[in-house]
Amino acid sequence: MSSNTNQRGQNFKQSFGRTAGLLGAILLVVVLFAITSHGLFLKPANLLGLLRYMSSLAIVGFGLTAVLITGEIDLSFGAVYGLSSMLSGVAWIVWGWDLWQSILLALCGAAIVGLFNAFFTTIVKIPSFIATLGASTIVFGVDLLVSKSNTLSPLSPPNGRVIPKSELKFFSELSNHALPGGFPMQLLWMLLAAFVFWYLLTKSLFGFHLKAIGGNQVAAEFAKIKVRKYKMWAFIICSVAAASAAILDSSYINSMQPDSGAGLLFPTFAAVVIGGASLIGGRGTVSGTLMGCLLLAILANGLALLGSGAFLQQMFVGAVTIGAVVLDQTTRARRKE
Repeated sequence: MSSNTNQRGQNFKQSFGRTAGLLGAILLVVVLFAITSHGLFLKPANLLGLLRYMSSLAIVGFGLTAVLITGEIDLSFGAVYGLSSMLSGVAWIVWGWDLWQSILLALCGAAIVGLFNAFFTTIVKIPSFIATLGASTIVFGVDLLVSKSNTLSPLSPPNGRVIPKSELKFFSELSNHALPGGFPMQLLWMLLAAFVFWYLLTKSLFGFHLKAIGGNQVAAEFAKIKVRKYKMWAFIICSVAAASAAILDSSYINSMQPDSGAGLLFPTFAAVVIGGASLIGGRGTVSGTLMGCLLLAILANGLALLGSGAFLQQMFVGAVTIGAVVLDQTTRARRKE
């Protein structure tokens, strides 16, 4: 009994230390960029843009967190993001579907990709890294086929197509609705998603089972937990989260691009891992993912303000991610001692 209590106390201290360290890092980079940018970083317009970027990253990151908790990995969500954007755009702008039907098509398409990943991972027994990497390539190919490599905008529909003003207004206001104080609508969606995922992962049997599977799959199977079922739902949730973020981003810019998810993969992984999710399963939190996304958004925004160039941003993200993985492995090694 005392050993279990000591272990819990040690785990709490390590978790608290990691959270405090992450908050300290966020504060440090905020101060650094505020000084080096001569106050430009703290301008309200810049901070609003930073929060919008963070919102998209976080919504996708919540879904990825669910997959990582089970001990699996998903490399297809970036391609799903692009396909979902184009599916909704083509169905609505080109085919003449109702807006809601088009959004539903995009979400269903994303769910099918999640089922595809789950089938080959849990039934065919292909490592999720390989299954989702292959799925990513397939999905991107379908994306190019559907879009014909064209960018779409409801503001400039093809000849002969007229977008109803009511649908155009509703679609635009999904992410551009004016809120008091200039509060970004996308941030409101992110907070809603954070609450839903927080409840799922910490207050429901679903989240308990995900962590049990990721912590020890053999023990979970022995306890009669339906491992395949929960992993399937984790993959579906990850894909649908990516599709939701894609639709919100398309609404914000009033445009759909076939390669829009190309740059999403690594930043999302970096944010989730930095936030404390383990690549070997069993651990991951909504609050950690939020802080990881905030740190990544601050780094990307601050470096862009300083005109450092994309190469330096990539180097920073890579270095921080490697550091987070090393910290995760070190923490796990200490727990086993």
